[in-house]
Amino acid sequence: MTQPWSLLVYGLAGAGGGMLALRTGIPAAPLAGALLGAGLVSMSGRLEAAQWPSGTRTLLEIAIGTVIGTGLTAGALGELRLLWRPALLITITLVLTGLVVGLWCSRLLGIDPVVALLGAAPGGISGMSLVGAEFGVGAAVAALHAVRLITVLVVLPLVVRLVVPGGPTPPTG
Repeated sequence: MTQPWSLLVYGLAGAGGGMLALRTGIPAAPLAGALLGAGLVSMSGRLEAAQWPSGTRTLLEIAIGTVIGTGLTAGALGELRLLWRPALLITITLVLTGLVVGLWCSRLLGIDPVVALLGAAPGGISGMSLVGAEFGVGAAVAALHAVRLITVLVVLPLVVRLVVPGGPTPPTG
């Protein structure tokens, strides 16, 4: 069992990383920063691996689901009525691509197929890490998604600014 002070250090490292990342202006900066902060402490090997108290994961899953769920508004449903075709095409394409890339990585690079498939899956880092944890490979899946997420958060806004004439329009209201 992890000592309470160790969990406090992990929490402070995550909070500190999240707060520092806010200064970067990249999307989802607090998530990426917290991941890096806590991850660096964990990878340093100076503290034992965190073993969170029973029920912590369930509470965090509920909190993440609640945060995501509150973004699903009547306006989002209205948008989906207009965008269901591209949503379906994007979803099918990403799932199939994730399956192909995951299987290729497993075969060509010799990594565990579960890690490869979940790591290549088109999902957010929190959700896919939680699914990975159910299969006993949460840390590996989180590492793959962290690299993907940070790369996408840094590169894609630059690409959008270069490709979209006049830049993206900020949301109103």
